[in-house]
Amino acid sequence: MSGTVDREGYRYIPGPFQYSAGVAALPGHAIERVRFANPVPLGEGFHRIETFLRDAGLPLTAFCACELRSPAPFTDAGFIAFNREYVGTLERWGLVANDRNPVGRSNVCPEIDPPDTPSFHAFCYVTPAANAVHSFVCAGSGESQEGTGPYRDKTIRYGETTPDAIEEKARYVLGVMEKRMAFGHGRSGLHRA
Repeated sequence: MSGTVDREGYRYIPGPFQYSAGVAALPGHAIERVRFANPVPLGEGFHRIETFLRDAGLPLTAFCACELRSPAPFTDAGFIAFNREYVGTLERWGLVANDRNPVGRSNVCPEIDPPDTPSFHAFCYVTPAANAVHSFVCAGSGESQEGTGPYRDKTIRYGETTPDAIEEKARYVLGVMEKRMAFGHGRSGLHRA
């Protein structure tokens, strides 16, 4: 993880173009979470989030994290196409520039009752809040290392399900999440940019 970057009301750990590795509220701000009653398809979800933020008197740049649900794992090409559509909205909202995306994200493919199309499950936004308790959101992590190239080449023990492969995958994921949690708690030694 490289250094953190500040936005209005929060800081984030830079990640790939489609998401940041995590966000943490700056002093005097809080991160709030809103969960949809049912999964909302991506386009409609963005519309609802935009309406929510405007009705709350907040700028679109207050959007800082989201939880997505998808019907099944993407192919590499499908994931890139999906991410370009997703990030396109964030660019229009003034959040993303030059492939630097501050929005934390998780994307889960539920085995039971998956949505028909990629959908929002929940989202987070940052808001001014005097004396707020420290709040943060970690982006999800799988056993695939971040960087360029096909997921097959970046995935720890790709396609393997033996006990030692699962243990290595779990150790990798837990290590990534520990670093992100340390950032969220302000114990990572990372400095504000």
